[in-house]
Amino acid sequence: MSAARFFVAGKVQGVWFRASTREQAVALDLRGYANNLRDGRVEVLAVGEEAAIERLAQWLRQGPPMARVDALLREAASESEAGDGFVCG
Repeated sequence: MSAARFFVAGKVQGVWFRASTREQAVALDLRGYANNLRDGRVEVLAVGEEAAIERLAQWLRQGPPMARVDALLREAASESEAGDGFVCG
């Protein structure tokens, strides 16, 4: 198991980014969450197989059709930070 935290900047709030991220994560069998941040970014925590996290990372670089991703930052994270399933906050 691996864990990664992503910070996605651009036009990522109000464009179904979190819900679409959840759909992608569930399809990839990942646990974690997607939350809006006060500064306009979206924070995503993903826990699961490294290959699945990489596939999510590739998707996060573009996001859903109405989004515009300007930057994607990845950090290491702890598996213990994720609960069961994948939730949007």
